[in-house]
Amino acid sequence: MDLTTVREIRTPSHRDEVVFAPGERPLGGGTWLFSERQPGLTGLVDLTSLGWAPIERATDVVTVAATCTIAELLRLPSDDDWAGHPLIDQCVDSLLASFKIWNVATVGGNVALGLPAGAMTSLMATLDATAVVWTTDGGERRVPVSTFVTGVVQNALEPGEVLRSLEVPIDSLRSRTGFRRISLSPLGRSGTLVTARLGLDGEFVVTVTAGTTRPVQLRFDEVPGERSLADAMAGVDCWYSDPHGDPDWRRAMSTRFADELRVELGRPATAGTGRIGTGGSGVRPPREPTHDPRSATARARPTPRTGTTPGGAR
Repeated sequence: MDLTTVREIRTPSHRDEVVFAPGERPLGGGTWLFSERQPGLTGLVDLTSLGWAPIERATDVVTVAATCTIAELLRLPSDDDWAGHPLIDQCVDSLLASFKIWNVATVGGNVALGLPAGAMTSLMATLDATAVVWTTDGGERRVPVSTFVTGVVQNALEPGEVLRSLEVPIDSLRSRTGFRRISLSPLGRSGTLVTARLGLDGEFVVTVTAGTTRPVQLRFDEVPGERSLADAMAGVDCWYSDPHGDPDWRRAMSTRFADELRVELGRPATAGTGRIGTGGSGVRPPREPTHDPRSATARARPTPRTGTTPGGAR
């Protein structure tokens, strides 16, 4: 829709031009920003004019610019040992958006918006990505994506700060991952989205989004037993309530999915367990039984929280 209150769109070419006057906000893809009225909005600062490379790869990290589009992320080539690469495709599909949206919407915008069903938040949190934030004094700071989103449409950005990029460890892409999602209708918004990652060092990480007001991450030194995981899930206290699902249903389905992923990733890797398909096209694995007689006693280590600050790039 037209934003009739906007009087100016600025296109910075250098960092020192990325400042915000009262009523101004950052612009990435704008797919959410232009979808509804924005009271008080008088100006936009277009971050895409800065010319950030969408994706850069180093020895141990893949850096995804905040302005990288979802389509560009989908084209990230996979190494043969990137067992977690299919998770990109699975999370993108969870957005239920057309290729037209993929070509415009940005990864950073989806994360910074802070919607519970922000699937790029799910992806980046699962992969232990770090949000790189440009601070107002010309410096930068880093925040784990799992704690960057602090509530419904709330994030850890201070006024005037900008999400610059997301750093994904290569080792996370080499980890085995699992994925579960459910909604109340075939093409509905995610009721809950549960992912799991088995690290190269044996660490087991469960991440819950969409069903909670903020990402919830439970970390174990090893694949936990059924009771240990159930106890950890029982401690989650931020279940979301909206027309897409009641908290009790979201809690029940998330707990079930977490246990299925515990069983799935607890099995030894086989020829069909690592990289699935090519070009990031993942095949959702079949559901696994929810009972496993093993008695692993790993303790969950919830991720520490940061302060809650509204706002951020959209």
